[in-house]
Amino acid sequence: MSQTPSPAAVSAEDVEAWRAWIGRVETHEEVLDPEALRRFAAAVGADLEVERVQPPLAHWAFFLPVVAGSEIGPDGHPRRGGFLPPVTLPRRMFAAADMGFGARLRLGEPARLTATIADVRHRAGKSGDLVFVEVDRAITQGEETCVAERQTIVYRAEGGRTPAVEPRLQALAPGDMVWTPGPVDLFRFSAVTFNSHRIHYDLPYAREAEGYPGLVVHGPFTAARLHAFAEARAGRRLRTFAFRAQSPMFAGQPIRLTGGEAEGEVRAIRADGTVGMTATGEA
Repeated sequence: MSQTPSPAAVSAEDVEAWRAWIGRVETHEEVLDPEALRRFAAAVGADLEVERVQPPLAHWAFFLPVVAGSEIGPDGHPRRGGFLPPVTLPRRMFAAADMGFGARLRLGEPARLTATIADVRHRAGKSGDLVFVEVDRAITQGEETCVAERQTIVYRAEGGRTPAVEPRLQALAPGDMVWTPGPVDLFRFSAVTFNSHRIHYDLPYAREAEGYPGLVVHGPFTAARLHAFAEARAGRRLRTFAFRAQSPMFAGQPIRLTGGEAEGEVRAIRADGTVGMTATGEA
């Protein structure tokens, strides 16, 4: 049953009820359409010859969540309940993922996604209640595993308004890239991932309802760009990739892609010098 989010504080009973979702499994099968992947490649700025070279994080072009319009909540996300636990905290985000890559996806052939709720955790801190839902996702074709991924979805209270980002001059290190996604880029990424969260395309909603100073760049969009950047630095295909979102980034402002402090680490730095996302990749 669907459940409308409420700003009520999280109780121990709530957490126990949501933890009952641990172990829940959902499977989907579909033929991996090369045209869907070509549209994804266009949205992330990759080579359109997807039969020859697949774009970064190509598996996100497939197995998209589809619900009826009547099942969409006020934020544009599907209403709570169903496969994911009906967490009542009103804000949610795809905050992190850790993935490994095996066999390449075979386009035009059937594939299976198996998703499992791996964990549900609650944490209370200075910023209020946080609930972390861990979802394991495996994409297989025949007997081969193509992608094994653990996604972390974070639910939180509404919180205060996010201050406007004041750009400041940043020195570029050798090999750095500057990426400035605009509203059309965000719309195209929303379209190819069937992501209807309004913070990415509805500016009045983003400002008035969720307190952001502008349209928010999708975490997965930034992750795809960081994956491509990390792979170019490595000079070969990555076997693993993990990312963690740290601060929101906004349309129309430059994002600097640069190396991090650790081996294989890359970062997305927003216009004011704050780290927006950190990722690591191993070739």
